[in-house]
Amino acid sequence: MTTGTSAITRLMNDTRSRSLFFQFLLLAGIILGLWWIVDNTVTNLSQQNKSVGFGFLFQTAGFQINTTLGTWMFDYQVGKSTYLDVYYIGIVNTFIVAFFGIFAATFIGFLLGIMRLSQNFVLRMFATSYVEVVRNVPLLLQLFFWYFAVLRTMPNKRGKIEIIPDVIGVNITGLYLPAALPAEGFGATVYAFLAAVLITFGVHHFAKRRQLNTGKTFPTFWAGLGILVLIPLMVFNLTGSPLVWEFPEFKETGAILRRGYQQGVGILIIPEMIAVWLALSLYTSAFIAEIVRAGILAVNKGQTEASMALGLKPGRVLRLVIIPQAMRIIIPPLTSQYLNLTKNSSLAVAIAYPELVSIFAGTALNQVGREIEMVFMMMSVYLTFSIITSVFMNWFNSRVKLTER
Repeated sequence: MTTGTSAITRLMNDTRSRSLFFQFLLLAGIILGLWWIVDNTVTNLSQQNKSVGFGFLFQTAGFQINTTLGTWMFDYQVGKSTYLDVYYIGIVNTFIVAFFGIFAATFIGFLLGIMRLSQNFVLRMFATSYVEVVRNVPLLLQLFFWYFAVLRTMPNKRGKIEIIPDVIGVNITGLYLPAALPAEGFGATVYAFLAAVLITFGVHHFAKRRQLNTGKTFPTFWAGLGILVLIPLMVFNLTGSPLVWEFPEFKETGAILRRGYQQGVGILIIPEMIAVWLALSLYTSAFIAEIVRAGILAVNKGQTEASMALGLKPGRVLRLVIIPQAMRIIIPPLTSQYLNLTKNSSLAVAIAYPELVSIFAGTALNQVGREIEMVFMMMSVYLTFSIITSVFMNWFNSRVKLTER
């Protein structure tokens, strides 16, 4: 009896055994909780004569969606396309806004963060005012401002404001851009560009090893830019310039209903997308600016003084010494801002931009009534976007972090 009691006591005092025991209890609790949720859901659905299934995805969708890249990619047609097409269109439109919003917010945020530390009083006060105002105004209010106060005040569909005459124009229906239509033989230019990208990576690797071995620098940026431009351009000219430009067509005469920009000619970016992109980019950039400023201030001032003593110009000090050391502090909170921007894109439902929440969890859900399945599918998309963003940023963080020799 004493031996058995002492064995139990030793087992309870063992850190590893105790850890495994509590982990098992936690896992069992999670499984029981999930089982209760599923069982309760199935019971409630059966009482309402409902079932769970995804067959509704192959039913035809009977509502119109504004023209976007998603509708073009999946050739959306009312009465012919399915709810699965609507789901894909929502994913594409959400991804586009998040992708370009991240790039714009990062560029503006880094610029403002550096400006906040500038010795120039005007630049510093402008950046400070921007950050303090933009980040303290609700995102939804900014979205309404760009859509209703700016874009909805543009000329009507039979008028226009030409940014570049006969090339780029805008009115209340959206921004009209020229479209590049590839002709036969354009594939060679694409392959040449991909080859140029590989060569650029090779040049970068060579320059890095050369600097480590000899201490001599190599103009990687200009060399890479020249390779990326000259090689595809040379192949493009040798193959007879296989690219046709289709410019927006604006009719000022004729039947009143046919005046204005002609549909299907050039590229149309709808005002809802522009408003969402502007609001998300500018709002998130204010937070990124503070992250960048904090990262730069965290670098010891002695690094700047030592670099200046070696004769480096302020721009090179910032680019070669300060920013690389600040990145290890900047990247983790920067990842959170990217995730916030992606999830905040769901606010686009307020101005009817056809992203995932608007057309799939909104219009389609009201028609089909499959709440559980559709909300689950929507949550899966945002979870996937978040995981991909986190994995990429963790990889990038591992590449730029300081390594000891």
